[in-house]
Amino acid sequence: MVPKITTPSGYLHEYQKSVSNPIGFWNNVADTFYWHKRWEKTLEWDFKKPEVKWFINGKLNITENIFERHLFLRGDQPAIIWEPNDPEEPEKVYTYKELYDEVNKFANVLKSKGIKKGDRVAIYLPMVPELVITMLACARIGAIHSVVFAGFSANALAERINDAGAKMLITADGGFRGEKIIELKKTSDEALESCESVETVIVVKRTGQEISFEEGRDFWWDNLMKDAGTECKAEVMDSEEPLFILYTSGSTGKPKGVVHTSGGYMVYTAYTFKNVFQYSNGDVYFCAADIGWITGHSYIVYGPLLEGATSVMFEGIPTYPTPKRYWEIIDKYQVNQFYTSPTAIRSLMAKGQKWVEYINLKSLRVLGSVGEPINEEAWHWYHDHIGNGRCPIVDTWWQTETGGIMISPIAGVIPTKPTFATLPLPGVQPVILDNDGNVMCQKSVEGNLCIKFPWPGMARTLWGDHDRYKQSYFSRFEGYYFTGDGVKRDEDGYYRILGRIDDVINVSGHRLGTAEIENAINEHPLISESAVVGFPHPIKGQGIYAYVVCTDMPDAGEEELKKSILKAVSKIISPIAKPDKIQFVKALPKTRSGKIMRRILRKIAEGEYSSFGDTSTLTDPTVVDDIIKGVKE
Repeated sequence: MVPKITTPSGYLHEYQKSVSNPIGFWNNVADTFYWHKRWEKTLEWDFKKPEVKWFINGKLNITENIFERHLFLRGDQPAIIWEPNDPEEPEKVYTYKELYDEVNKFANVLKSKGIKKGDRVAIYLPMVPELVITMLACARIGAIHSVVFAGFSANALAERINDAGAKMLITADGGFRGEKIIELKKTSDEALESCESVETVIVVKRTGQEISFEEGRDFWWDNLMKDAGTECKAEVMDSEEPLFILYTSGSTGKPKGVVHTSGGYMVYTAYTFKNVFQYSNGDVYFCAADIGWITGHSYIVYGPLLEGATSVMFEGIPTYPTPKRYWEIIDKYQVNQFYTSPTAIRSLMAKGQKWVEYINLKSLRVLGSVGEPINEEAWHWYHDHIGNGRCPIVDTWWQTETGGIMISPIAGVIPTKPTFATLPLPGVQPVILDNDGNVMCQKSVEGNLCIKFPWPGMARTLWGDHDRYKQSYFSRFEGYYFTGDGVKRDEDGYYRILGRIDDVINVSGHRLGTAEIENAINEHPLISESAVVGFPHPIKGQGIYAYVVCTDMPDAGEEELKKSILKAVSKIISPIAKPDKIQFVKALPKTRSGKIMRRILRKIAEGEYSSFGDTSTLTDPTVVDDIIKGVKE
């Protein structure tokens, strides 16, 4: 098992070791895993190229470190506890042995359908156990899985399938989300009309609704699993071979296929899971994220299972059938560590105190927050009413690209402070740079958050576009990984994340590129152009504000056009990308070179109507006055 830090002095000692001798530090962590062949060299890196390799020529399979490594001692221990959307439906519990058998069976199904090492498999499933089984089955045979969030539209799904060149799609007839039924097969069929690479579709039966089936292409999961064998030898992988691709929104509209590799990701997710959450044998851990995002990958599936944990997986939403659903799940399974988003916390706060009052949450030892910085009011409510004032809150900062948590308190070890992610984890070397790339060494300082030294869990490239990887993360400040986030460091050396510097909005913990939303709005035949910015939202953290230039207002009026725009954005991207506010404007504030002055639009969206800074480069300054007048009206 990976080393566990349990005291403040232990943290300081480990952090100092990790900075002064990173090779020895990560060798020590990696040696706790099973390798077919130990690595020949721990690290090669060059942030200018950029190129990073960890545990070079090491051979392993990540699923052997989940199953074979644990089966003797933990075969009968629950690995995954699945809690369904409807509390009246029975839960499903998979022990490590049962999950092992299911993963091997589906790995054999994949092979029977021609999937081999290096092939990409797209996964578009609700939060059901088959999602975990599929991911691990892909990893077992060396196929590269690419999970697409089940709330995305057909267009977004097709874009991701085509970029990855996926040979197979795993989906379901539908999915439950609160009172809603999501038509996943129907959306998949629409997406596949423009996906030539997909040869096979495997469908999980979840909702029982009627769906279309294409003979020779579509197969029911249950029928294929019926006769599959439970033995499947794990494919030996090189440490640097891809484990999965996960798409994240970028500032240029097209999603970025972030690539994580087998060895480094394994070492990093297991290490950070065990230490941040202070997981101990026998604990029950509950991460309420969706596996369609990196949090679910790292801290529902890989991190917990690599450490032999019992991981609770929830299909539903926190407010269905009542706003005490999370608390009932915690009580039902006697959860010890709970990890959720500030958006969920704020939404439950808004429902009132009565939903928490009569629930026993005494099993809880650690609370976690993920997806965006947690505001002070939500932090105190979470700490006082859910943790009863005794559970440390680990306010975690990390990204899809980092693979795992980077800056966070270690529960019960590093003292917490509301709104601060506190200190970097061992092996993480953050720096704050000014806009000219100079390192800001003093403590009370604010600037650009960068990382100066590689860590094992970092993404290696963007699928099929290494130049974009370089441009996105390594071109702004040469020799550094640029996170895209602003940060403040206080007198205690604690880090407070200030949010995105680029044109990416963090809505309920979901990163959405403004260009992607603008492109969707601009496809509307009555819209000539638009500009999208974020603004403070009491529940979501950030809301989406769209300034829209209309060529010809329809007879039905503004409200109908707004509804039409929202419908288009939902269809092209996802309902989560729908603007919260739409303002029709005559023109957008632009510089003489044609660049939209977004900082002015952000200030107006935030309710500031002055102090715009230098506006001398605007082609027509009266445009700003017109927009402000429109807001006030």
